[in-house]
Amino acid sequence: MREPLHTEGGARLPLVTLYLSERCNSRCVTCDYWRHGHTDLDLGAVERLLPALGRLGTQTVLLSGGEPLLNPDWQSIAERLRGAGLRLWLLTSGLSLAKHAAVVARLCERVTVSLDGTDAATYRDIRGLDAFDTVRAGIRAAVRAGVPVGVRVTLQRRNYDQLAGFVDLAAELGAREVSFLAVDVANPHAFARREPVPSDLALTEADLPRFAGLVSELERTHAAAFRSGFIAESAARLAHIGRYFAAVCRGHGYPPVRCNAPEFSAVIDAHGAVSPCFFIRGAAADGIPAAELDVVWTSGPMRTQRAAIRAGEAAQCRTCVCSLWRNPESFAQPVRPLAEAMHG
Repeated sequence: MREPLHTEGGARLPLVTLYLSERCNSRCVTCDYWRHGHTDLDLGAVERLLPALGRLGTQTVLLSGGEPLLNPDWQSIAERLRGAGLRLWLLTSGLSLAKHAAVVARLCERVTVSLDGTDAATYRDIRGLDAFDTVRAGIRAAVRAGVPVGVRVTLQRRNYDQLAGFVDLAAELGAREVSFLAVDVANPHAFARREPVPSDLALTEADLPRFAGLVSELERTHAAAFRSGFIAESAARLAHIGRYFAAVCRGHGYPPVRCNAPEFSAVIDAHGAVSPCFFIRGAAADGIPAAELDVVWTSGPMRTQRAAIRAGEAAQCRTCVCSLWRNPESFAQPVRPLAEAMHG
């Protein structure tokens, strides 16, 4: 059982993810934000949230969505958060990154860009736009502006054979690291989905030996990238992705997930709803605004929900593609870079 977060001063929440927008300028086959998203988080809501973040000892805020850079007030929001002493990390599709690179570099300590193809055709097939060169230009612009950039790849059947190519492309673009995640096909509510998950996203049984071979080859040809941490995951963790897809194919046997993210982090969507993670909807008491985040986080429903997650009772955790683990003794310490804490 995972240990709950307790400190001498009470509940703490070092890491908060803010969805600045539920809108998106990509058209990904893996996601439905672009189909249904309409709402942006407004600056006033963030202003009202700041005292609670202070009371909870929040240190780092991930700016996410949807696409956070679509929020017309994103810069004002980021400036207000920075002015309150918070570290900022931007998660973006990269489509608008070149335009905003200088401001992003001034306000954010890190940027993670989603990039799901190593060529224009694959990118268009997955992301729904002919924008491969646009995203590459955005990454280069951010790197030139001086902000560390990570490339995040969601592996699926349409791009898994480009595994080594993603590493080479990230290096070519000047990224600080490249990380890999399996496409989530087991959680029906992930990424604002309202429609059934497309059936052709996951690797098939026939793909699994090929993927295992690609991981072994990458370990041999890019050993230095593993050693340096440029590839954020170990080869063993990449093999874990293969086991996830094997479980999807067989309908059982999902690999265990080691995660205690709900003990030290929370997600606030563009409507102000609070959740324990990206994949589990929050159970906060009705009528409590997100501006009173400390009240929400310590409310009976949220405590009960986190206890159920700790006890392994959340179905989403058993089939999750993502994990974020911190030693409970480090909860009160500054949050490490995300890629260092993930995939424990």
